Amino acid sequence: MELSFSKMNGAGNDFVLVDNRDLSLALSPEQIEHICDRHRGIGADGLLAVEPAHDGADFRMRYYNSDGGEAEMCGNGARCFARFAARLLPAMPGVLSFETPAGIILARFDSANVTINMSTPKDLRPPSRLLIEGNELDVHFLNTGVPHAVVFVEDVENLDVRAWGSALRWHESFAPKGTNANFAQPMPDGVLVLRTYERGVEGETLACGTGVCAAALLHHLKSSAPSPVGVRVRGGETLAVGFTATGEGAFNEVTLTGPADFVFDGVYPL
Repeated sequence: MELSFSKMNGAGNDFVLVDNRDLSLALSPEQIEHICDRHRGIGADGLLAVEPAHDGADFRMRYYNSDGGEAEMCGNGARCFARFAARLLPAMPGVLSFETPAGIILARFDSANVTINMSTPKDLRPPSRLLIEGNELDVHFLNTGVPHAVVFVEDVENLDVRAWGSALRWHESFAPKGTNANFAQPMPDGVLVLRTYERGVEGETLACGTGVCAAALLHHLKSSAPSPVGVRVRGGETLAVGFTATGEGAFNEVTLTGPADFVFDGVYPL
């Protein structure tokens, strides 16, 4: 069997995208892991499948991490999914909707950028003092479709993200499923610089859309930074997070804007 696919990236976060509207594909976790393997497969941070919607949206988005496990949401993946799904339609839509386990997402297109509305953030926790790699850190937490721990640091460039991220990702405070781990440095120009260790990828990625949103919203709570907040990711791009703060740590109308680029199309033997 041959798998037709597109390779895309959103701010360096890269994905394999497949059209499964006829539900003919039933990829196993082992197959997905092999497809995403950077040495023996296509190579990607995750795989996205376009499927029929159940609740009135245009499509359903299925997202799988590179370890083959399915996840609720991926911000950069959702932007790539929207541009890929739009290409399947006879004409470019003004707005495209798709279902995810985190809720229905709307996407709008502006040249090379895609803006998606994010699900309503939840599960905000007060900062907790945790021991990570021998350091006591103030750890913030917010679920922006998937769980994110965020630590604000003074020198994110020289941080051992693999060691600190892994320790935070598996910390007992986030058991049993764990969390994504983010390290953010506020810059004088108001931009956040962010590095993310992603659960399911089990390593640092060049960008993480839900992590960008979590860091931006928590930065607002710490500093009253106005919307939109610019967040520069490891891939070099700066994404924009828009939001409306409704008081007591609550937000609505959260949006994420950034690029979603096609890299190549191909066929992969399964």
